[in-house]
Amino acid sequence: MSLKKPAGPRSIALIGPYSSGKTTLLESFLHICGEVDRKGKVTDGTSVGDSAKEARDRQMSVEVNSAHFSFMGDDFFVLDCPGSVEFLQESKNALIGVDAAILVCEPDPDRNVTLLPLLKILEQTDTPTFIFVNKIDRAKGTIHSLYQSLEEVSNRDLVLRQVPIIKDGIVSGYVDLASERAYVYKEGQPSKVIDMPPEVAEMEGTSRFAMLETLADYDDHLMEEILEDIEPEREEVYELLQQDLQKGFVVPVFLGAAESEFGVRRLLKALRHEVPSNGDTVKRLKLNIGEGIPAAQVLKTYMSAQGGKLSLCRVWSGKFEDGETYNVGRIAGILKLQGAKSQKANSAIAGEIVAFGRMDSLHTGDVVHSGAKISMSKALLLEPVFDFSLFAEKREEDVKLSAALGKISEEDPSLIAEQRQETQELLLKGQGEIHLRVALERLRNKYGLSVQSKTPKVAYREAIRKGIVHHARFKKQSGGHGQFGDVKIEIKPLARGEGFEFHQNVVGGSVPKQYIPAVEHGVRDYLVEGPLGFPVVDLSVTLLDGQHHAVDSSENAFRSAARIAMSEGMQKCSPVLLEPVCKVEVAMPSSFTSRVTGIVSSRRGQILGFDAREGWIGWEVLSTMMPEQELRNLIIDLRSVTQGVGTYSASFDHLQELTGALATKIVEQTGVEH
Repeated sequence: MSLKKPAGPRSIALIGPYSSGKTTLLESFLHICGEVDRKGKVTDGTSVGDSAKEARDRQMSVEVNSAHFSFMGDDFFVLDCPGSVEFLQESKNALIGVDAAILVCEPDPDRNVTLLPLLKILEQTDTPTFIFVNKIDRAKGTIHSLYQSLEEVSNRDLVLRQVPIIKDGIVSGYVDLASERAYVYKEGQPSKVIDMPPEVAEMEGTSRFAMLETLADYDDHLMEEILEDIEPEREEVYELLQQDLQKGFVVPVFLGAAESEFGVRRLLKALRHEVPSNGDTVKRLKLNIGEGIPAAQVLKTYMSAQGGKLSLCRVWSGKFEDGETYNVGRIAGILKLQGAKSQKANSAIAGEIVAFGRMDSLHTGDVVHSGAKISMSKALLLEPVFDFSLFAEKREEDVKLSAALGKISEEDPSLIAEQRQETQELLLKGQGEIHLRVALERLRNKYGLSVQSKTPKVAYREAIRKGIVHHARFKKQSGGHGQFGDVKIEIKPLARGEGFEFHQNVVGGSVPKQYIPAVEHGVRDYLVEGPLGFPVVDLSVTLLDGQHHAVDSSENAFRSAARIAMSEGMQKCSPVLLEPVCKVEVAMPSSFTSRVTGIVSSRRGQILGFDAREGWIGWEVLSTMMPEQELRNLIIDLRSVTQGVGTYSASFDHLQELTGALATKIVEQTGVEH
């Protein structure tokens, strides 16, 4: 066997839960590789990542940051992804354009359930993955319990690449299971080779054998060597580690502490030898690109306050030249990003991640190419789970607000701005309260817009329980021609979901045909707001009879008469409030099912059943019917009892009668608002 190091520029994504230390790991990469003289800190607002004002203010990543470095002659491009589950879409968009990912986590077995959504995305995208257990110097418990907890949340086989050396209860170094060498950590420096401590020799032997057994599951030759008790060549082990990572068979697990640079250089060496080349990734993704044809895909869109647009692109094939024209227009600048800073480039080659300037028609997920049409898969958008009703503080800024919402939605496709006709509100939907608060901060910081938000209204409706025949007359005399319209109508309830019907049974011309449409218009005018203050649904109105005047009758007069008839008659039809009920599916780890069930029940949820979540180890899906009103802040409660990983989807199912104290309270509140 001969180990061959992949060549050419390569890209990696840093992903992991909130506070796991991804941005700190990036700082260590950049410092070790000489890209920065001094490491920045997230808490000081000096890091290369988290460069946006919203990120600095919150001391957390809120969007993908791009950086690059060279290690031992190999060029790497890094996408530092937000850790908060509310910005998960950023990670999904980034992962379609990288050769490998590093999943950063903390050495806390109780928190590893938070890794499962990220591991699932990595599995779905078939992305070669490294796990870097950060903050290992603060680890509590055994490496066995930590490793076991990681195995419980991964569908792919894990391969522990290092075991810790513990001195006085603190991790002070590691043993590399592939090379069988022991190292002691040196803060800010390369680890120092030491003799194998006798106290770790047994654990090293057991762990190395477990690593070889896992590799042997995918290689018959190694399996034969193990069965015959033959020690494999070191070169063979390294090649299998590289091969099985690139094929997605295994996920190697490394240990370290990014803040002190413990284990970071060893991780960089693994990246250098094992991250697939651009060509290998093109094959893995089955991208049908002609050889040498320039092709790139947009992973992230950035908008400046001045209207400038940068499209962060992964170059898959060929070479892009600044100033050249492609399928979506002319490139006005090629930039290599280092956080908030940028460096101009004349061209970009396959494997690089660069920003193309001012290509206004480009959107995240789009393909830039020259030649035959090339299609690539886009990341699926997450369903929104939280929303605000928005309005500009100054009415004259409504148009400006609409334009700004369009721009921030381009930057973050998981933000959805839409006008809800049922409640006449402008809604902003997203992945949680922090997600939407950050969006409002962007509106203020980038576009100078002061925007107010409030809880959206529920689309209540009302119907009637009994029918009635009612007569009404509109008569007005004010000099000259008067106004006269007289109608007799029958109002009847319809079955739920049948909407509105209008009929006429007029005989003898008591209401001339030309005025009958006006009667229907008058009825519809009233249905906008019934006696309880909400739109009326599921009823039938029939025009039975009426009177007209040869001179004073008009369309407006009959329209007014119909409105009066509805206003007077509907009060006698036993109006009832209807609330929208949604079909809701809640997904959560099985260990949290009882807590989630309690939340659903407390929100008037009618539980329909439980199912295993397909493809998710140890997860369940709870199906329930729940009133729309009870969906408010549901995601906050779910995340609070599931370590942030519980989620739900909801869709309108039906309208349901609501009576009693709650209905009275809703009607009274509506009266106050009106």
